[in-house]
Amino acid sequence: MIPFLNDNFLLHTETASLLYHGHAKRMPIIDYHCHLNPREIAEDKRFRSITELWLGGDHYKWRAMRANGVDERYITGDASDWEKFQKWAETMPYTLRNPLYHWSHLELKTAFGIDDCLNPESAESIYARCNELLQRPEYSARGLMRHYGVELVCTTDDPVDDLQYHRQIKESGFEIKVLPAWRPDKAMALGDPKSYKAYIGRLSEVSGIDILNYTTLIDALQKRHDFFEENGCRLSDHGMDRFYDDTCTKAELDAIFANVMNGQTPSDRDLNKFRTALLHDLAVMDAKSEWVQQFHYGPLRNNNERMFALKGPDTGYDSIGEDFTAREMAHFFSKLDAERMLAKTIVYNLNPAANTMVAAMIGNFQDGSIPGKMQFGAAWWFLDQKHGITEQLSVLSAQGLLSRFVGMLTDSRSFLSYPRHEYFRRILCDLIGNDVENGEMPVSELPRIAQMVEDICYNNAKRYFGF
Repeated sequence: MIPFLNDNFLLHTETASLLYHGHAKRMPIIDYHCHLNPREIAEDKRFRSITELWLGGDHYKWRAMRANGVDERYITGDASDWEKFQKWAETMPYTLRNPLYHWSHLELKTAFGIDDCLNPESAESIYARCNELLQRPEYSARGLMRHYGVELVCTTDDPVDDLQYHRQIKESGFEIKVLPAWRPDKAMALGDPKSYKAYIGRLSEVSGIDILNYTTLIDALQKRHDFFEENGCRLSDHGMDRFYDDTCTKAELDAIFANVMNGQTPSDRDLNKFRTALLHDLAVMDAKSEWVQQFHYGPLRNNNERMFALKGPDTGYDSIGEDFTAREMAHFFSKLDAERMLAKTIVYNLNPAANTMVAAMIGNFQDGSIPGKMQFGAAWWFLDQKHGITEQLSVLSAQGLLSRFVGMLTDSRSFLSYPRHEYFRRILCDLIGNDVENGEMPVSELPRIAQMVEDICYNNAKRYFGF
């Protein structure tokens, strides 16, 4: 019987072990998409307990606890840190075969040196040991980033953000780069006129441009885009339900904008028109600045209306949508390509049924200018588990060039999520190792295969983003 979380965890062949321990394991981490709070890095946050560090904001764990019958008071409510941790410990044995079981134990082992399985019997001891270690300075936000060999992270930031904490981090001399990434989702969220009007007011204030119509909206966003670039930004990111494809005149765009600012809820057609135009113009900004643009598409958000009213967004009530937008995606990229304004692009889909479509779609717009210009993004959100990662790697291999893939990211709000990179790297090495052992890759090419592993884990991202 193989011990749990041994050195060859998820590695089932000698070649897989060689590739991981000799190559993947030693590569630094470039976490080019995450949701860490830059203020916590700037202030080198210390955590009062493992509950704050581990359970705060983690909707993956919250969903599992709800499924296990845990009352909301012990999840997002006013229960004590110990009570919340205890309920998570009670839930852990029921997460067997869920990726949370692997992730959680990897985090305990790699951060705190704890090999014990978390369960109701071990909870008190593990809670005390983690909290004792958290008192040490090396367990601060920056200390944990150092511990995991992080070289660079990109946070996720709204155009109205002043980026003061990014400047503070840079001025402090912190050796790990922390760069902003441009996330203009709220500029496209005109479905809620009241919130949108308030946002436009804030955007107008920080840009110094009186936003009266679509043209001045673009002017204001361009000014903030320039500001982000001055502060080191090299990536944009868009969270969308789907891609958009409609035609619209400038007069129509101005009319839609004016109606929303006057409190009128736009029709679905008007939303589609406005978002088509705005997403295109934002993509042109990225191309002119030679940024990488990322598109995360496919979630169906805030499905539980009662809990959304109580808890707000990003609290564990999102799921996979069914919108398949191949034609819209093709038209979006084709128009940019025709204008010579198609930036380096990463597409992440949430519905696994779209994997092959996306992997094939990006091949239509590889233009030979750089290797892997168009990327099929890493398995995301509901898919960043063993099966989802393996399928994404396999589909990419079948439809494109796995060797040019820019690799994994955490997409996380937690400083304990860096073992996601280890998890990915082990799965990658196991997949490739199996191919070698099965005679599907030549043993004579093992040096090149090892180089491919190192490239996917680190080198490709370093080159692609220009960090």
